[in-house]
Amino acid sequence: MKAVRFSRFGGPEVLEIVELADPHPGPGQVRIAVRAAGVNPSDWKKRRGLMDEGLPQTLGYEAAGIVDELGAGVRDVAVGDRVFGFSTEGAAQAELAVLSYWAPVPPSLGFAGAAALPAAIETATRALDQLGVGSGATLLVNGASGGVGSAAVQLAAVRGARVIGTAGPANHAYLRTLGAEPVAYGEGLLDRVRALAPDGVDLALDVAGSGVLPELIELTGGPEHVVTIADFAGAQEYGVVFSRGDTGRAFHALGEIGALIESGRFTLPVARTFPLTEVAEAHRASENGHTTGKLVLMTG
Repeated sequence: MKAVRFSRFGGPEVLEIVELADPHPGPGQVRIAVRAAGVNPSDWKKRRGLMDEGLPQTLGYEAAGIVDELGAGVRDVAVGDRVFGFSTEGAAQAELAVLSYWAPVPPSLGFAGAAALPAAIETATRALDQLGVGSGATLLVNGASGGVGSAAVQLAAVRGARVIGTAGPANHAYLRTLGAEPVAYGEGLLDRVRALAPDGVDLALDVAGSGVLPELIELTGGPEHVVTIADFAGAQEYGVVFSRGDTGRAFHALGEIGALIESGRFTLPVARTFPLTEVAEAHRASENGHTTGKLVLMTG
């Protein structure tokens, strides 16, 4: 099968489409003929050598496609079914991928829309679970217009929370459609948030990693009310929880999202799609960081 791989660290030019042996599912896994695979910031961070040291590396943790092989013990899905989910091996940007966690593609979505979901909804759900976001809470999401941020806004609103979201002015109308009250990020953030919530906010989620943890701690009343998914150094410095997958994943989000999508309570736009052969261009767009919605690779 064809797959994305790199054998040295560097810019997008180090990415290659190579031939690899077809994977096969183990017990409790399924293999899909991939139709679409999500692109995430972790992809270019891996490519630049900022995460894993080993070489060569494949890429991709989320994909959607058609089941074509079942592992031992799998009973809840059949060959030919449309599913989306996680490749824990990190090799979903390929023609074939083994999924360890999956759910049916929501009827109203195509493969690109389904492939955009797993990482964003799992990360957002995990962080909201860690914060204990529930009905009546006021949540501030720093970096609310990207994939994880917009997912967090909507999922928090479904839980009954009031959501205030930071974003550039160009994305404020978009945040309102998701159910958030927008504020501009940057200098003066404290005053702008307090104008909307004079008594402060109950909880804060930092998606952007833009150095605002001290302000979020002040607004919420303590570091125990703040979670970041993007500022590891700041989390250590200020005693904030840094949410990461190795502390427990929220895979339950996969099975829950379909009903929310079909009822119109959740949407995650696909900003742009690329053929698998243009993965380098997808990395450039991701690294640029100004995309609203998800970037997705299409295999066919």
